[in-house]
Amino acid sequence: MSQKIFICALIFLFSFQDGQSQKVKPKAVDSTKVLYQKIERNSSKSKFKKLMYKLIFTSTRKRKPTNNDFRDKIDAEIGNNAGKIIRNINIETLDPFGYSVEDDKEKPSNSFERFGNDIHLKSKKWTIRNQLLFKKNQPLDSLLIKESERLVRSQRFVRSVIIKTVPVENSADSIDVSIRVLDSWSLIPNGSISDSRVNLEVTERNFLGLGHEFENDFGREFSPGRNSYNGQYSFNNIKNSFINATLVYNNSFINDIRKSARVERIFYSPLTRFAGGVFYESRKFTDSLPTVLPEFEALIFENETKSAWFGHASKLFSAKTVDSRNTSFVTTIGYKNLNYSRKASLTLDPYQFLNDEEIYLVSFGISTRKFIQDKFIFNYDIIEDIPFGKVFAITAGFQNKNSVKRNYYGGRFSYGHYYNFGYLSTNIELGSFFHDNKSEETTIKIEANYFTNLLSIGNWKLRHFIKPSLVIGINRNNSIKDRVSLTGMNGFGGFDNPLFNGSRKLALMFQTQTYVPGAWKGFHFSPFINTAIGLVGDSEDTFLNNKLYSTFTLGVLISNDYLVFNRFQVSFSFYPTIPLQGTNVFKTNTVKNDDFNIPEYSIGEPAIIEFK
Repeated sequence: MSQKIFICALIFLFSFQDGQSQKVKPKAVDSTKVLYQKIERNSSKSKFKKLMYKLIFTSTRKRKPTNNDFRDKIDAEIGNNAGKIIRNINIETLDPFGYSVEDDKEKPSNSFERFGNDIHLKSKKWTIRNQLLFKKNQPLDSLLIKESERLVRSQRFVRSVIIKTVPVENSADSIDVSIRVLDSWSLIPNGSISDSRVNLEVTERNFLGLGHEFENDFGREFSPGRNSYNGQYSFNNIKNSFINATLVYNNSFINDIRKSARVERIFYSPLTRFAGGVFYESRKFTDSLPTVLPEFEALIFENETKSAWFGHASKLFSAKTVDSRNTSFVTTIGYKNLNYSRKASLTLDPYQFLNDEEIYLVSFGISTRKFIQDKFIFNYDIIEDIPFGKVFAITAGFQNKNSVKRNYYGGRFSYGHYYNFGYLSTNIELGSFFHDNKSEETTIKIEANYFTNLLSIGNWKLRHFIKPSLVIGINRNNSIKDRVSLTGMNGFGGFDNPLFNGSRKLALMFQTQTYVPGAWKGFHFSPFINTAIGLVGDSEDTFLNNKLYSTFTLGVLISNDYLVFNRFQVSFSFYPTIPLQGTNVFKTNTVKNDDFNIPEYSIGEPAIIEFK
């Protein structure tokens, strides 16, 4: 495939149009709404205008109804007070037990709740203030208010938050803003024990009320008496800059060591203008390469990774509509250097796949990113901010590896929205290296996520999830390390034999997630059924191997009102066949019921499309 043909394919990738659907319209009436509607009507006068309108905007004609009257009333009040000067910002943080952000009359009712609150250290007010996109003495902007509420709610130590306006007595042009935050219990112990080892994990997700996260995982093997330690400390949102810093140190039972440091500011909001980061990692690890199949030899590798990137987002339109403000043209540039100080010999790695490389990339794209609030998706009866929008991005650059310079071109198209029949998102990626005008190591990915509207059977609630995924590799490296397998695909934990691989795979996962009414001692139970089927093929196959692999899983997700993010689950999976292992195999806890990751519809650090 020549470079010209490949670039034409990228352009074709971006010619996809979104079908007619029920759209979400901003709740508050904007002063430029009339202009926005004129743009919509004018777009229908030609096919080209209609296409460009659909790529950028969301229709004004329909909106998804909501059933939360309390929050609708707060949103309406915020919209009615838009433009007024913010006089004061009053922040109240609540302990996790017995309180409510919606009802200030609710108080702890028993000694257990009071004891839990006594030993809990509440979030500092300035920790919450750091997440806000608005300040005192500025005009109230309803979009900044809602984005700030989302950012606070996204913190792992926060269970719920409400931001509302409070009238100022004898003032028609000023307003106060009240913020009530309900903390989650942030100290999370975990552990496991077997006849061969013991693990103890302690995570504090709001260290000293600062919003910092501190993770510690200690392990001990009884024989031959080896220890392991994994630690991570995250400084989140340093001085309201939305810059995060993370330090990591891992030392495994077999003395694999990883040390890393990352300082990064992502496009945390559709309103963000600048992003970037730097990263350093040092690793010593053990990996295996084939000698004479099926024999493998374990080798010790050592390498260092250094990378840096910078991004800028600019508005495409001057209109003040929600769609216009959430749509940006994004440019990012990035550099990565991977250097091996200890690697495999040419005998074991004749294609030098695990070798030094330098990569220079630049990306250009358009991103429209918004959020809608929903419940009973990944959590039990807790408001979740589900992203939807569009991304069109093109990446270009070059790689220096094995004394060869190769150009790289890639593209991405993502689209997601709520429809009458549920939520549907798609993600299409295409990327390839070029050397001597020939394509090498091409990757094609097509993924989708779908879940139904919330259904009811009596008092039980449930959703159905479907996730198809297709990965195709063309002219891949001959190294066994440049292969894909079903391992890591949703529902396919357990297919981890390195000899079971290929250059393409197709997987489809179905899941029914139920939510049992009520609670026991504060614990909620959400049983689920998961079925996954998949195919793996190679270059000599017509497309995919005829052998169909499958798994069947029964499980239950257990969560707690107060330990919102400390969810755990028990699951049992049946495998009719696992290649090179056996038939009728049973395994436990191989499936995560929240594997349906939804795209963020943002453009971040430019990168090579992963072949996995």
